[in-house]
Amino acid sequence: MAKQGINIGTTANDGTGDTVRSAFDKSNDNFTELYTGAGGVVDGAVTTAKIADSNVTTAKIADSNVTAGKIADDAITYTKLGVEFTTAAALSGTSVDWATATTFTKTLGADTTLTFANVSTGMQVNLVISGDYTLTLPTSVKELTNASTYDGTGENLISIVSTNGNTEQFATINKVA
Repeated sequence: MAKQGINIGTTANDGTGDTVRSAFDKSNDNFTELYTGAGGVVDGAVTTAKIADSNVTTAKIADSNVTAGKIADDAITYTKLGVEFTTAAALSGTSVDWATATTFTKTLGADTTLTFANVSTGMQVNLVISGDYTLTLPTSVKELTNASTYDGTGENLISIVSTNGNTEQFATINKVA
């Protein structure tokens, strides 16, 4: 059976919609199909989920992948992560694009002011920076007081976490001993 829509009329109480009896009959038929014939819902859990390909656009979930409301192979693994979470990149300029990598490396050749792009709340990037020049982070970055400050005489690891998108990040700076 195809889904039965309830005609609610043009305006409230205009007499052009379904009768109350007819509307609830359609509603009961729709629920009956969901709970029994369509493989639909039992106790709030998707059972066999007979989803037709025409109803699934990008995911194309196969019947065998859906059991008791859980998609098979739902574990998060390193290989399933996007490249922005698994890639290291050398910075050629001064813009740190958070959508492209999690770790950036740079050897300063002059005083440098970094800028950020595509920062999202909850993301973290790591900067491995060296070079005996002044490094300036964006004004949105707050350096934690228990951390070191940038020391260009060696390699530094700067870990930055965004707590409010582009407007606020917290950084810890550690220098290699």
